[in-house]
Amino acid sequence: MEKVKAKKKYGQNFLIDSSILGKIIQSMPNNNNHVVEIGPGLGDLTKYLVKYKDTTAYEVDTDLIGILESKFKEQIEQGKLKLIHTDVLEAWDKQGTLFDGKYDMIANLPYYIATNIILRALEDDNCEHIMVMIQKEVALKFTAKVNDKEYSSLGIISELLSSESRILFDVPPESFDPPPKVMSSILYIKKDMNKSIDKEFKKFLKSCFTQPRKKLSKNLLSVFDKQTLSSIYEELELDSNIRPHEVSSSLYSQMYTKVKNGRD
Repeated sequence: MEKVKAKKKYGQNFLIDSSILGKIIQSMPNNNNHVVEIGPGLGDLTKYLVKYKDTTAYEVDTDLIGILESKFKEQIEQGKLKLIHTDVLEAWDKQGTLFDGKYDMIANLPYYIATNIILRALEDDNCEHIMVMIQKEVALKFTAKVNDKEYSSLGIISELLSSESRILFDVPPESFDPPPKVMSSILYIKKDMNKSIDKEFKKFLKSCFTQPRKKLSKNLLSVFDKQTLSSIYEELELDSNIRPHEVSSSLYSQMYTKVKNGRD
């Protein structure tokens, strides 16, 4: 029944290592929050999640929905598992949230949309903890701090919206079927539920990191004129040669405030 071939278009790599699955469950936040899983696949993680928490799972693959409905018939009937057959990004667009109440996202994410999913979860007021399996390269970007070579807009957004972000552990390719060509990591983010950022701020950061290894001033010329830029650098005491990865998240916030004030 479970001889299902992973589909490249959905970025499917089924996690089959029971020791890794056990470590994920042991690392779950100790609270009463609901759990949202994205891309349950064949249900290898789901079967552990539903033992401890009521879970809502979003699956886009029609072939897998039938398998999951059969495998978890009892848990679905008991209300421990709710399966939703849809694209999770479309669900966010329609509903604004993935669950009507406080929840933690725990999932082995499809790598091709992992970054978008994490960013949407950071914006979702109902999501408190994010604990997801993603490509290690991406996990490093979300946990990077100023002056790290991986530091980018993702690390800044994560830092501004969370009280904690770190990589829990790495997961080798052989833990999956089929094995991906990259190392994976479990990323953990504990959000600060009192913080939020302006959506326009993300566009501003994108401009700042257009050419990440060039001088920040060169990137910012698409946002400010030379005179305004010079004034901001002077006010914030920024070195004219500073590069995007050398500026702290708080300084980026201050710069953006000046952008907003200039537009108002």
